[in-house]
Amino acid sequence: MSERTHPGGSILEVTSVDRDFGTVSVLEDVTVGIDGGAVTALIGPNGSGKTTLLRVLAGLLEPTGGTVSYHGPETVRQIGYLPQQPAFRPGFTVLETLGFYAALVGADESAARDRLRLVGLEDAADRQVDALSGGMTRLVGIAQATIGDPPVVVLDEPGSGLDPGMRQHVFEIAGELAADGTAVLLSSHDLALVERTVDDVVLIEDGQIRETGSPDRLCDRLGVGSLRDVYDEGTAGEAGTVRVQGVSS
Repeated sequence: MSERTHPGGSILEVTSVDRDFGTVSVLEDVTVGIDGGAVTALIGPNGSGKTTLLRVLAGLLEPTGGTVSYHGPETVRQIGYLPQQPAFRPGFTVLETLGFYAALVGADESAARDRLRLVGLEDAADRQVDALSGGMTRLVGIAQATIGDPPVVVLDEPGSGLDPGMRQHVFEIAGELAADGTAVLLSSHDLALVERTVDDVVLIEDGQIRETGSPDRLCDRLGVGSLRDVYDEGTAGEAGTVRVQGVSS
């Protein structure tokens, strides 16, 4: 991942990125910018390349071709990442777990407590991480992804498996981070919630970017009434069908 001083505009710039797994092409000629101070939602069918793109952006996968450029400030931690299924070492409390990650970026326990307040888990500080519900584990994962105040936070399906109220809470957290200047990129299948809450949308299908823009601009440009309509216009619209490209979604 190349790196230079942020000149304004996109804090992460993806240029002509390809990603292959063996002979299978999962991303093809992907070009997109992710802005600071905004929540950007990555949407698309299962198997469209969302997780692969997020992992490339987080620096966990090298692109087969093209570049990902970081234009943000020089910090100890530039990008925080939440995987689809966060997991933590058992036998430790929530606070101990977050304290460990805080120490890795040179922060102290107060930073861990601050992240607990952000996600609303102050009362769970002394609970064992292996005794948490799936929703609470995901919130701990979001707290971990934001420790050290990285300029970019990448969240892979942060609302997956959560009830509607918890999903709304997760998107509110994303909005709070963006209001403080963070670039938040998340993937989601909850199109109604995405339409109500995010600043920008990136629609991907078959490993290629089909549409980008704010929900309102996308609706206006395509002459449709909702983000669901944008999704149907921009994809094959085959409900219940999984695109089989490779090993990641």
